[in-house]
Amino acid sequence: MRALLIRRDPDHRVEITDVPETDLPEGDVLIDVSHSSLNYKDGLAVTNTGKIVRGEFPFVPGIDLAGTVAESASGDWSPGDRVILTGWGTGENRWGGYAERARASAEHLVAMPKNLSPEIAMWMGTAGFTAALSVLAIRDGEVSPEDGPIVVTGASGGVGSVAVALLAADGFEVHAVTGTESAHNYLRSLGAAEILGREALATPPDNPMGAATWAGAVDSVGGTTLETILATAKRHACIAACGLAGGHVLSTTVFPFILRGVALQGIDSNTATLDTRRVAWNLLANAVASGALDDVEKTVIRLDDVPAWAEKIVAGETLGRVVVEL
Repeated sequence: MRALLIRRDPDHRVEITDVPETDLPEGDVLIDVSHSSLNYKDGLAVTNTGKIVRGEFPFVPGIDLAGTVAESASGDWSPGDRVILTGWGTGENRWGGYAERARASAEHLVAMPKNLSPEIAMWMGTAGFTAALSVLAIRDGEVSPEDGPIVVTGASGGVGSVAVALLAADGFEVHAVTGTESAHNYLRSLGAAEILGREALATPPDNPMGAATWAGAVDSVGGTTLETILATAKRHACIAACGLAGGHVLSTTVFPFILRGVALQGIDSNTATLDTRRVAWNLLANAVASGALDDVEKTVIRLDDVPAWAEKIVAGETLGRVVVEL
Protein backbone atom coordinates (compact mmCIF):
# COMPACT_ATOMS: atom_id res chain seq x y z
CA MET A 1 0.00 0.00 0.00
CA ARG A 2 1.17 3.51 -0.74
CA ALA A 3 1.78 5.75 2.28
CA LEU A 4 3.48 8.87 3.55
CA LEU A 5 6.12 7.83 6.08
CA ILE A 6 7.96 9.97 8.60
CA ARG A 7 11.38 8.58 9.47
CA ARG A 8 13.86 9.58 12.17
CA ASP A 9 17.21 8.03 11.25
CA PRO A 10 18.19 10.12 13.17
CA ASP A 11 17.08 13.22 11.24
CA HIS A 12 13.46 13.93 10.36
CA ARG A 13 12.68 12.69 6.86
CA VAL A 14 9.41 12.36 4.92
CA GLU A 15 8.91 9.97 2.01
CA ILE A 16 6.06 8.65 -0.11
CA THR A 17 6.64 4.92 -0.48
CA ASP A 18 5.10 1.45 -0.60
CA VAL A 19 4.57 -0.10 2.82
CA PRO A 20 3.63 -3.75 3.54
CA GLU A 21 0.10 -4.08 4.88
CA THR A 22 1.53 -6.30 7.61
CA ASP A 23 3.16 -3.18 9.11
CA LEU A 24 -0.25 -1.75 10.04
CA PRO A 25 -0.95 -1.54 13.78
CA GLU A 26 -3.45 -3.85 15.45
CA GLY A 27 -7.15 -3.16 15.10
CA ASP A 28 -10.30 -5.17 14.53
CA VAL A 29 -11.39 -3.21 11.45
CA LEU A 30 -9.39 -2.86 8.21
CA ILE A 31 -10.32 0.20 6.16
CA ASP A 32 -9.73 1.05 2.50
CA VAL A 33 -8.88 4.74 2.85
CA SER A 34 -9.98 6.96 -0.01
CA HIS A 35 -9.54 10.40 1.61
CA SER A 36 -7.86 12.15 4.50
CA SER A 37 -7.29 15.85 5.14
CA LEU A 38 -4.54 18.27 6.08
CA ASN A 39 -5.10 19.86 9.48
CA TYR A 40 -2.81 22.29 11.29
CA LYS A 41 -1.69 19.45 13.56
CA ASP A 42 -0.79 17.37 10.49
CA GLY A 43 1.29 20.25 9.20
CA LEU A 44 3.20 20.37 12.48
CA ALA A 45 3.81 16.61 12.34
CA VAL A 46 4.98 16.46 8.71
CA THR A 47 7.25 19.50 9.01
CA ASN A 48 8.54 18.46 12.46
CA THR A 49 7.52 21.90 13.75
CA GLY A 50 5.67 20.53 16.78
CA LYS A 51 5.91 17.40 18.90
CA ILE A 52 2.81 15.74 17.49
CA VAL A 53 3.97 12.21 16.76
CA ARG A 54 4.33 10.10 19.90
CA GLY A 55 4.44 6.70 18.21
CA GLU A 56 7.43 4.71 17.06
CA PHE A 57 9.16 5.57 13.78
CA PRO A 58 8.75 5.05 10.89
CA PHE A 59 5.26 6.51 11.29
CA VAL A 60 2.23 7.28 9.10
CA PRO A 61 0.65 10.64 10.11
CA GLY A 62 -2.79 12.02 9.25
CA ILE A 63 -5.24 12.63 12.10
CA ASP A 64 -8.39 11.71 10.17
CA LEU A 65 -9.60 9.49 7.37
CA ALA A 66 -12.67 8.34 5.49
CA GLY A 67 -13.19 5.14 3.59
CA THR A 68 -14.85 1.75 3.36
CA VAL A 69 -14.55 -1.25 5.64
CA ALA A 70 -12.55 -4.01 3.91
CA GLU A 71 -12.50 -6.54 6.75
CA SER A 72 -14.02 -6.58 10.22
CA ALA A 73 -13.64 -8.83 13.24
CA SER A 74 -16.33 -6.79 15.00
CA GLY A 75 -20.05 -7.35 14.78
CA ASP A 76 -20.55 -3.58 14.63
CA TRP A 77 -19.09 -3.23 11.13
CA SER A 78 -19.28 -5.17 7.88
CA PRO A 79 -17.30 -5.00 4.62
CA GLY A 80 -18.65 -2.15 2.52
CA ASP A 81 -19.66 0.07 5.45
CA ARG A 82 -18.60 3.69 4.97
CA VAL A 83 -16.77 5.06 8.00
CA ILE A 84 -15.05 8.13 9.42
CA LEU A 85 -12.15 8.05 11.87
CA THR A 86 -10.97 11.09 13.81
CA GLY A 87 -9.16 11.37 17.13
CA TRP A 88 -8.22 8.55 19.53
CA GLY A 89 -4.54 9.23 18.82
CA THR A 90 -4.89 8.65 15.08
CA GLY A 91 -1.87 10.21 13.38
CA GLU A 92 -0.28 10.86 16.77
CA ASN A 93 0.40 7.57 18.55
CA ARG A 94 -1.36 5.29 16.02
CA TRP A 95 -0.75 5.22 12.28
CA GLY A 96 -3.07 7.65 10.58
CA GLY A 97 -4.83 8.50 7.36
CA TYR A 98 -1.94 9.11 4.96
CA ALA A 99 -1.96 5.53 3.67
CA GLU A 100 -4.22 3.57 1.35
CA ARG A 101 -5.25 1.26 4.20
CA ALA A 102 -5.65 1.67 7.95
CA ARG A 103 -6.56 -0.48 10.95
CA ALA A 104 -8.74 0.88 13.75
CA SER A 105 -10.69 -0.18 16.79
CA ALA A 106 -14.36 -0.71 16.00
CA GLU A 107 -15.51 1.58 18.82
CA HIS A 108 -13.54 4.50 17.40
CA LEU A 109 -15.36 4.59 14.07
CA VAL A 110 -18.41 6.64 13.12
CA ALA A 111 -20.80 5.72 10.33
CA MET A 112 -20.57 8.23 7.51
CA PRO A 113 -23.86 10.16 7.15
CA LYS A 114 -25.69 9.03 4.01
CA ASN A 115 -25.57 12.39 2.28
CA LEU A 116 -21.78 12.70 2.65
CA SER A 117 -19.19 11.24 0.32
CA PRO A 118 -15.71 10.44 1.70
CA GLU A 119 -14.39 13.57 -0.01
CA ILE A 120 -17.06 15.76 1.56
CA ALA A 121 -16.54 14.10 4.95
CA MET A 122 -12.85 15.01 4.81
CA TRP A 123 -13.70 18.48 3.52
CA MET A 124 -15.01 18.79 7.05
CA GLY A 125 -12.54 16.40 8.71
CA THR A 126 -11.15 16.98 12.19
CA ALA A 127 -11.30 20.77 11.79
CA GLY A 128 -14.97 20.76 10.79
CA PHE A 129 -15.75 18.26 13.54
CA THR A 130 -14.03 20.53 16.07
CA ALA A 131 -15.99 23.52 14.79
CA ALA A 132 -19.23 21.54 15.14
CA LEU A 133 -18.37 20.60 18.74
CA SER A 134 -17.69 24.28 19.46
CA VAL A 135 -21.01 25.38 18.01
CA LEU A 136 -22.80 22.66 19.99
CA ALA A 137 -21.11 23.97 23.16
CA ILE A 138 -22.42 27.47 22.45
CA ARG A 139 -25.90 26.08 21.82
CA ASP A 140 -25.72 24.04 25.05
CA GLY A 141 -24.67 27.23 26.84
CA GLU A 142 -28.07 28.65 25.85
CA VAL A 143 -26.51 31.55 23.96
CA SER A 144 -28.88 33.02 21.37
CA PRO A 145 -28.36 35.52 18.53
CA GLU A 146 -30.18 38.17 20.59
CA ASP A 147 -27.45 37.98 23.24
CA GLY A 148 -24.83 39.64 21.05
CA PRO A 149 -21.97 38.85 18.67
CA ILE A 150 -19.85 35.69 18.59
CA VAL A 151 -16.15 36.11 17.90
CA VAL A 152 -14.26 33.44 15.93
CA THR A 153 -10.47 33.52 15.97
CA GLY A 154 -8.23 31.93 13.35
CA ALA A 155 -11.24 32.49 11.16
CA SER A 156 -9.70 31.78 7.76
CA GLY A 157 -8.39 28.37 8.85
CA GLY A 158 -10.24 25.07 8.85
CA VAL A 159 -11.92 25.28 12.26
CA GLY A 160 -12.60 28.99 11.90
CA SER A 161 -14.08 28.80 8.40
CA VAL A 162 -16.58 26.09 9.32
CA ALA A 163 -17.42 27.78 12.64
CA VAL A 164 -18.14 31.12 10.93
CA ALA A 165 -20.44 29.46 8.41
CA LEU A 166 -22.28 27.34 11.01
CA LEU A 167 -22.80 30.26 13.40
CA ALA A 168 -23.95 32.59 10.62
CA ALA A 169 -26.44 29.94 9.51
CA ASP A 170 -27.73 29.86 13.10
CA GLY A 171 -28.45 33.59 12.86
CA PHE A 172 -25.54 34.88 14.95
CA GLU A 173 -23.67 38.10 14.26
CA VAL A 174 -20.20 36.68 13.68
CA HIS A 175 -17.04 38.72 14.11
CA ALA A 176 -14.16 36.95 12.35
CA VAL A 177 -10.57 37.50 13.48
CA THR A 178 -7.79 36.87 10.97
CA GLY A 179 -4.25 37.94 10.23
CA THR A 180 -4.77 37.27 6.52
CA GLU A 181 -5.95 40.48 4.88
CA SER A 182 -6.65 38.72 1.58
CA ALA A 183 -9.20 36.49 3.36
CA HIS A 184 -11.65 39.30 4.19
CA ASN A 185 -13.94 38.77 1.19
CA TYR A 186 -13.85 35.02 1.78
CA LEU A 187 -14.96 35.44 5.39
CA ARG A 188 -17.77 37.77 4.36
CA SER A 189 -18.95 35.12 1.90
CA LEU A 190 -19.17 32.69 4.83
CA GLY A 191 -21.43 35.09 6.69
CA ALA A 192 -19.06 37.15 8.86
CA ALA A 193 -20.62 40.49 9.77
CA GLU A 194 -17.36 42.08 10.91
CA ILE A 195 -13.69 41.36 10.20
CA LEU A 196 -11.05 42.08 12.85
CA GLY A 197 -7.28 41.92 12.63
CA ARG A 198 -5.34 39.77 15.08
CA GLU A 199 -4.18 42.86 16.90
CA ALA A 200 -7.74 43.59 18.04
CA LEU A 201 -7.53 40.79 20.60
CA ALA A 202 -3.76 40.57 21.04
CA THR A 203 -3.54 42.66 24.22
CA PRO A 204 -5.83 42.05 27.22
CA PRO A 205 -7.34 45.13 28.91
CA ASP A 206 -5.44 46.72 31.79
CA ASN A 207 -8.20 45.83 34.23
CA PRO A 208 -9.34 42.28 35.03
CA MET A 209 -12.48 42.92 32.99
CA GLY A 210 -13.06 45.17 30.02
CA ALA A 211 -16.15 46.28 28.15
CA ALA A 212 -18.63 43.40 27.86
CA THR A 213 -18.61 42.62 24.14
CA TRP A 214 -18.89 38.93 23.27
CA ALA A 215 -21.85 36.62 23.86
CA GLY A 216 -19.63 33.72 22.87
CA ALA A 217 -16.48 32.70 21.07
CA VAL A 218 -14.84 29.91 19.14
CA ASP A 219 -11.14 30.30 19.89
CA SER A 220 -8.43 28.23 18.23
CA VAL A 221 -5.61 30.61 19.21
CA GLY A 222 -5.36 30.56 23.02
CA GLY A 223 -2.73 32.65 24.82
CA THR A 224 -3.33 36.37 25.16
CA THR A 225 -6.13 36.22 22.59
CA LEU A 226 -8.16 33.96 24.85
CA GLU A 227 -7.27 36.15 27.83
CA THR A 228 -8.72 39.16 26.00
CA ILE A 229 -11.89 37.29 25.03
CA LEU A 230 -12.51 36.19 28.62
CA ALA A 231 -11.97 39.69 29.98
CA THR A 232 -14.39 41.21 27.46
CA ALA A 233 -17.06 38.49 27.46
CA LYS A 234 -20.64 39.45 28.26
CA ARG A 235 -22.69 38.08 31.12
CA HIS A 236 -23.27 34.32 30.75
CA ALA A 237 -21.16 34.12 27.59
CA CYS A 238 -19.90 30.71 26.44
CA ILE A 239 -16.31 30.55 25.23
CA ALA A 240 -15.35 27.39 23.31
CA ALA A 241 -11.57 26.91 23.56
CA CYS A 242 -10.37 24.49 20.88
CA GLY A 243 -6.77 25.37 20.02
CA LEU A 244 -3.46 26.91 21.00
CA ALA A 245 -1.96 28.26 17.79
CA GLY A 246 -1.01 31.42 19.70
CA GLY A 247 0.30 29.75 22.84
CA HIS A 248 -0.69 27.36 25.63
CA VAL A 249 -0.21 29.69 28.60
CA LEU A 250 -3.37 31.35 29.93
CA SER A 251 -3.13 34.15 32.50
CA THR A 252 -6.50 35.35 33.70
CA THR A 253 -8.52 36.08 36.83
CA VAL A 254 -11.65 34.53 38.31
CA PHE A 255 -13.61 37.76 37.82
CA PRO A 256 -15.20 36.89 34.44
CA PHE A 257 -16.41 33.61 35.92
CA ILE A 258 -17.80 34.81 39.24
CA LEU A 259 -19.00 38.30 38.28
CA ARG A 260 -20.31 37.66 34.76
CA GLY A 261 -20.92 33.91 34.88
CA VAL A 262 -18.74 33.33 31.83
CA ALA A 263 -18.38 29.66 30.86
CA LEU A 264 -15.04 28.49 29.44
CA GLN A 265 -15.78 25.24 27.63
CA GLY A 266 -12.85 23.09 26.54
CA ILE A 267 -13.36 21.27 23.23
CA ASP A 268 -11.83 17.79 23.12
CA SER A 269 -12.21 16.42 19.61
CA ASN A 270 -9.79 13.57 20.32
CA THR A 271 -11.79 11.52 22.82
CA ALA A 272 -15.35 12.79 22.38
CA THR A 273 -17.93 10.10 23.07
CA LEU A 274 -19.56 8.19 20.25
CA ASP A 275 -22.93 9.83 20.92
CA THR A 276 -21.34 13.28 20.78
CA ARG A 277 -19.56 12.37 17.55
CA ARG A 278 -22.80 11.28 15.94
CA VAL A 279 -24.51 14.53 16.92
CA ALA A 280 -21.61 16.61 15.56
CA TRP A 281 -21.42 14.71 12.27
CA ASN A 282 -25.19 14.97 11.82
CA LEU A 283 -24.91 18.72 12.38
CA LEU A 284 -22.26 18.91 9.65
CA ALA A 285 -24.24 16.65 7.31
CA ASN A 286 -27.36 18.78 7.72
CA ALA A 287 -25.35 21.97 7.15
CA VAL A 288 -23.87 20.50 3.97
CA ALA A 289 -27.34 19.48 2.77
CA SER A 290 -28.74 22.95 3.44
CA GLY A 291 -25.94 24.67 1.56
CA ALA A 292 -24.74 26.51 4.67
CA LEU A 293 -21.17 25.35 4.07
CA ASP A 294 -21.05 25.83 0.30
CA ASP A 295 -18.60 28.72 0.53
CA VAL A 296 -16.07 26.99 2.79
CA GLU A 297 -12.94 26.80 0.64
CA LYS A 298 -11.96 23.28 -0.43
CA THR A 299 -8.63 22.37 -2.01
CA VAL A 300 -8.07 18.75 -3.06
CA ILE A 301 -4.48 17.52 -3.20
CA ARG A 302 -2.75 14.18 -3.76
CA LEU A 303 -0.62 12.33 -1.21
CA ASP A 304 2.55 13.48 -3.00
CA ASP A 305 1.51 17.10 -2.42
CA VAL A 306 1.22 16.78 1.38
CA PRO A 307 4.81 17.79 2.31
CA ALA A 308 4.60 21.08 0.38
CA TRP A 309 1.10 21.86 1.65
CA ALA A 310 2.16 21.02 5.21
CA GLU A 311 4.66 23.88 4.96
CA LYS A 312 1.87 26.17 3.74
CA ILE A 313 -0.59 25.37 6.51
CA VAL A 314 2.03 25.90 9.22
CA ALA A 315 2.92 29.24 7.63
CA GLY A 316 -0.75 30.29 7.62
CA GLU A 317 -0.91 30.30 3.82
CA THR A 318 -3.96 28.06 3.36
CA LEU A 319 -7.62 28.99 3.25
CA GLY A 320 -10.45 26.82 4.50
CA ARG A 321 -9.93 23.08 4.20
CA VAL A 322 -7.43 20.89 2.36
CA VAL A 323 -8.58 17.38 1.37
CA VAL A 324 -6.04 14.63 0.66
CA GLU A 325 -7.11 12.15 -2.01
CA LEU A 326 -5.47 8.75 -1.65
